[in-house]
Amino acid sequence: MSEFFKAELKDRFLEYALERSDYFEIQTLYDEFLRPNYSLGYVEKLVREILEYDPGLLDVMSGNGMELFMLASTDSTQDFLDEGGFMDMYVKEEEKWDVFLDQLSSARKLSKDEKKLFTGKAAPALKKEKSLLIMLISAIAISFIFTLASIFKEALLEPEYVPSDEFERRMEQLQEQYILENERLQTELREAQMLLDSLSR
Repeated sequence: MSEFFKAELKDRFLEYALERSDYFEIQTLYDEFLRPNYSLGYVEKLVREILEYDPGLLDVMSGNGMELFMLASTDSTQDFLDEGGFMDMYVKEEEKWDVFLDQLSSARKLSKDEKKLFTGKAAPALKKEKSLLIMLISAIAISFIFTLASIFKEALLEPEYVPSDEFERRMEQLQEQYILENERLQTELREAQMLLDSLSR
């Protein structure tokens, strides 16, 4: 999952907490936002990341054998979202990378004297530094391209979420099929038992 999508989910978790005036189970976030494509553990991981950034963003209670069990919004939650939330932090971080790459690409050209240095006695050491600089810029560019590709992949190819009511309806259908199949098998078993009883007489 990309950092962009994680930032969006964290903001949606906080928005959901603000909509509720009571404590709610972490299972609710799982049912509302990530089920069935991700695990409950992944929701817990995202909530822990929110708390590691600022423990005051959510009020947390443990219970039922879980460290993170009940959640609620705090006074800081609304302020944090008003300031832009995790999405704004992600965008600002990407903008810093863009500025850095722009600065690298717009580096000034060498003067005649500096060009002579590359062809003079100091050329081997400078060429080595130049090749290392090119490798560093290439690595940064490749990392940036992979980040963009990951963002587009998550945004365009992310699997659709199944609403909780649709999931429950499917489970009920499966349960009904299981009951009907079980009844049919029991009927066949009774008939087979009767046939065995009649043959043994």
